[in-house]
Amino acid sequence: MDFVFDNNVPIYIQVLEYLKIYLISGTFKCGDKLPSVRDFATTFKVNPNTMQKALAELETMNLIYTERTNGKYVTKDIKLIEKLKDEYAITLAKSYFSGMKRIGLGKADSIKYLEGIDE
Repeated sequence: MDFVFDNNVPIYIQVLEYLKIYLISGTFKCGDKLPSVRDFATTFKVNPNTMQKALAELETMNLIYTERTNGKYVTKDIKLIEKLKDEYAITLAKSYFSGMKRIGLGKADSIKYLEGIDE
């Protein structure tokens, strides 16, 4: 997978966002062991220090934890993952409705467009 990074946002923040999506989408499930920092850095094509900084942020947020000498794991707190997923979904919805409002469409009309989209 090719990751597209925005030059206006620090790369570790963008990597952090990708990793959060991996967690809330179930790519990595509660309790899963994560790839090593080096493996992640290779996957994202970033410096290992950048990857470590993103992972440190996830650990600060209690979304992952480190087992000494065994590596990093996804939290077992499913409620925390669900809360993050809800927050992310709300952010996406607000962005969608805000964009539709800019082109003159209210919430009801915006929902009609969503209902008309085939997956």
